[in-house]
Amino acid sequence: MTKSLVTETSMSSLDVSLESNLFLRTLFRELSGTLQKVVGLEEASGLISVVGKSMGREIDRKYKSALQVYNLSREQVAEVLVDLKNRIQGDFYIIEQTDEKIVFGNRVCPFGDNIKNRPSMCMMTSNLFGSIAAENLGYAKVELQETIAKGNPGCRVVVYLRLTKEAENAPGREYFK
Repeated sequence: MTKSLVTETSMSSLDVSLESNLFLRTLFRELSGTLQKVVGLEEASGLISVVGKSMGREIDRKYKSALQVYNLSREQVAEVLVDLKNRIQGDFYIIEQTDEKIVFGNRVCPFGDNIKNRPSMCMMTSNLFGSIAAENLGYAKVELQETIAKGNPGCRVVVYLRLTKEAENAPGREYFK
C-alpha cells in the first residue's frame, strides 16, 4: 500500500496554482471559448453581453449608493468606469473626455493572458461601460477600437455619449436608458 502524500504534507502547502481569482478567470475564459466554438463569435458575444448588462446595473447601483447620488455625472461615469476596471486588476485610464465622448486606454487586461483569442470576453467591457453610461446619461455607444484580445498591445475604448455623426459612423453597440 502506498503512503498518501497527505500524511507527509498538508494539502494547502502543495505548489498548486489555484486561487479564487485565477480560477474564475480561467472558468470565464473556458466558458467564452466553448461558446465561441459552439455558437460562433457573434452569438457568444451576445450571450456575454446579457451577463455584462446585468452586472452593469448592479455595479451602477453600488457606486450610486456609495456616492450617495441618484445619478452619476459624466465626470463621475468616467471615474467609475476606470475605478471598476482597475479594481479587477485592469490598468484603465482616461485619454479624452468631452460632452460627446469618453476615450479610455488600457495597458493590462483584467483577465490577464486568459483574454488571448477570446474577443467575446470584451463584450463584458462594452456592456459594463455602455449600460452604466446610458443609465446615467441617457445614451451610450461603445466602440472597442483596439483590444488586447485581438492582439493589440493595449485597449482603446470609445464611449460615445451623444449620437453625433462620428458616433453614427463608428462600429459598436448602442445602449439606452
